[in-house]
Parts: sequence; C-alpha cells; structure tokens
Amino acid sequence: MSALPETSPSYSIAEAAALSGLTTHTLRYYERDGLLLAPVGRASTGHRRYDVEDLRWIEMVTRLRSTGMPVREVRRYADLVRAGDGNEAERLELLREHRRAVLQQLAETTEHLGAIDRKIGIYTDRLRQDA
Repeated sequence: MSALPETSPSYSIAEAAALSGLTTHTLRYYERDGLLLAPVGRASTGHRRYDVEDLRWIEMVTRLRSTGMPVREVRRYADLVRAGDGNEAERLELLREHRRAVLQQLAETTEHLGAIDRKIGIYTDRLRQDA
C-alpha cells in the first residue's frame, strides 16, 4: 500500500479494501470503532470516499493490529493523534510499550522456530542414516 499516489484522489470502499488488503467489513468496523483519525468523506450519493491520508492511517492501524496491539490501544493511539500536538510523549510511550511486546513475541517465536528446526534436523539425519 505504500505506492499510493501523492495527489489526492478518492477511493470507494471497494477500492480502499483492495488497496489496503482488508475487507469492506473491516474498513467499516475501523470507522465505527473509532480507529480512524477523521470521519471518512462521502460522495454526493452518500457513499464512502477514502483519500490517501485515510489509506495511510489504515495501513498504520493494520500494522499495529497485525503485531498484536489490542483494539483499545489502537483507539487510544488514534485518540492521541486526533488530539493534536502536545501529547507526543504519551504517543511515544504507547508505541515503545508495544514495541517491547512485539520484541518479546518475536523472541518467543524465534525460540519455537529453533525447536522446530532441531526436530527437522533430527528427522533429516535419521532419514539419511536409513538411506
């Protein structure tokens, strides 16, 4: 999604879903649950129109969620960003806390992967001996 144009086109919800890799249901959920920074624009027909900034923010939300940040923490982060300047220290601490959690999860996953690799090695060696 980082190949978005610099100009300000707008995208239907189906186009935004395709660009973000999310479903239209997820985009509506993000909007309804207060995870977006601003209300999504509307066409004269009332249909949602996402701009590049919306899609960039959705990409950030998706990254936070994909790395295990709870919805309530994503909402807290969005609230802080929406509030504007003056709370950068709180935003930084929230992201640092999440980074620590992601690093811990990564270390655990790496340890589990090592155990799987050791088992693969055992079976590989066993099959070589039998051949």
